[in-house]
Amino acid sequence: MTATPIPRTIALTVYGDLDLSTLTELPEGRKPITTWLVPPEKRGAAYNWIRNFIKKEVIQAFIVCPLIEESHVETMKQVKAATAEYKKLQEVFKDLNIGLLHGKQSAKEKNGTLDAFKRGELHILVSTPVVEVGIDVPNATIMIIEAAERFGLAQLHQLRGRIGRGEKKSYCLLFTESKSQKVLNRLKALKENKSGFELSELDLKLRGPGEMYGTKQHGFPELKIASWSEAGLIKMTREVAQDVVTNPQTYPKLIQKIESQNIAPN
Repeated sequence: MTATPIPRTIALTVYGDLDLSTLTELPEGRKPITTWLVPPEKRGAAYNWIRNFIKKEVIQAFIVCPLIEESHVETMKQVKAATAEYKKLQEVFKDLNIGLLHGKQSAKEKNGTLDAFKRGELHILVSTPVVEVGIDVPNATIMIIEAAERFGLAQLHQLRGRIGRGEKKSYCLLFTESKSQKVLNRLKALKENKSGFELSELDLKLRGPGEMYGTKQHGFPELKIASWSEAGLIKMTREVAQDVVTNPQTYPKLIQKIESQNIAPN
């Protein structure tokens, strides 16, 4: 069960290898999450809003960064890292208690930080995507995702799901410095869509299904003619394949071909 299947998992349901059941209602008492796309020039205003909102509503916030430590790779130098942001935000939010969580910490460190956050001793938790599963803090109603363009839609929706777990209104802020219209359109899709399944279908269309029998979880197969995104053709093909399995006697030439390949039909 998942709220946000990755592209390859969605592909397996589309192409007929998995059956699909859906739960479309929010748990009782939960409210839809408001999502905002925040450009660089509004970062300062966003920080002020977060500080005031935390104090006024007595709530908590996640700030998620893609990296643990800053990268020396030229194309990654501007990507936010949790350890560096933790130090920076201690200066920005001097009047708030801030914690740090990432995968290189010991189990004792991670558990201690999470427990402090759950008890309400920390106002803000700066973290890597390690928080995307298994974290339930109903009082955390703000989620900032740094360099949001670095994440797939399914993962962004999964991260967003860490808030909105109580009765209070929740807000997800997507920070990005990207000017790419393709990237901005993808992030706007998250802003406008609350359905994890629909976002996962869009993620499949944008990032590709990956390898059906390999390890790649996204990417586009190199097909000369067919397209993995031709939903209508795939649906028709699946229906025909199911009919072949159910009524093989109506396809004598196909059965003859299969038998000539030494593959016995069931």
